[in-house]
Amino acid sequence: MGGAKRVAMGRLFIEAGRRLGMEVVLFSYELSTEVPVSEVSRVIVGRRWNDPALMEDLHEVVTENRIDIIIPFVDPAVEIAARYCMSDPSVWTPFKDGVLAAHMFDKCKADELFRNIGVPVPRNAGLEKITGEVIAKPRHGSASKGIRVMENDEYAAMRSRGETDGYIFQEYISDREEYTVDCYVASDGKVICAVPRRRLEVAGGEVVSTVTVADKDIAAISRNVLEGLSLRGAVTIQFLRDRTDGRLMIMELNPRLGGGAVCAVYAGADIPAFILTDWRDGKVPVCDDWQAGVKTCRYFEDVVFKPGKDA
Repeated sequence: MGGAKRVAMGRLFIEAGRRLGMEVVLFSYELSTEVPVSEVSRVIVGRRWNDPALMEDLHEVVTENRIDIIIPFVDPAVEIAARYCMSDPSVWTPFKDGVLAAHMFDKCKADELFRNIGVPVPRNAGLEKITGEVIAKPRHGSASKGIRVMENDEYAAMRSRGETDGYIFQEYISDREEYTVDCYVASDGKVICAVPRRRLEVAGGEVVSTVTVADKDIAAISRNVLEGLSLRGAVTIQFLRDRTDGRLMIMELNPRLGGGAVCAVYAGADIPAFILTDWRDGKVPVCDDWQAGVKTCRYFEDVVFKPGKDA
């Protein structure tokens, strides 16, 4: 669901199925048939995430096409997949806690949950004193949209005017390193992998160049979060490290596959195979032998749709 541009990941699912002796047939639930993932899947035109008839339409699609597994690739699809699979036990999705998913996509709620389990987060201007610049993030935003950096006095003025609703305000760390951790937690709660990678280049909120790194501190905090929040399935955790004092902090967590997770797969953490195995019998082997130093770079490739071409 929502995997319009995830061609590489789609191919990895098909290849993982072959190795496991399964025939993987992909369907992608999108708003148009003219999306790149049509190269590896049959695209089904669906409804918008907020459409009142979405669940009914999804049920028709799942039934007609005999769908076994639903994999969400965008934030709204996570909660929808969880809700649907709770209502239809014949269909499986790795993460079934729709309430926790909604909290993770609310930056204020997520910040509160992280603090409750004792993992490090940036200073929150609503709770702590901040002397430097402040970054304002829409509490329900994604892909870095709507983010603003402002001086502390501008934030204070906004607060005095009561204009801070809909945002989380945190300390802005300009001299930083950014990391993403690609994780998988099996249905039985066992942490299968936590693969950190450095974000080398980002465009439009998505990583375009990244490299796996062996960082025990990031991996340890990641495991604490996964276990502390009882997460399941594919999880993407974003960190930043303040270069001035070495502080390591969680920026956000998405209970779904990340856009750069292909890098972790090529490093040896075969997340598509973990998902397929988890669905089949739950016997997912722990992966602790992935390789650091594996780098992936994205590039543009054109997919052409000609008039009259069948969807």
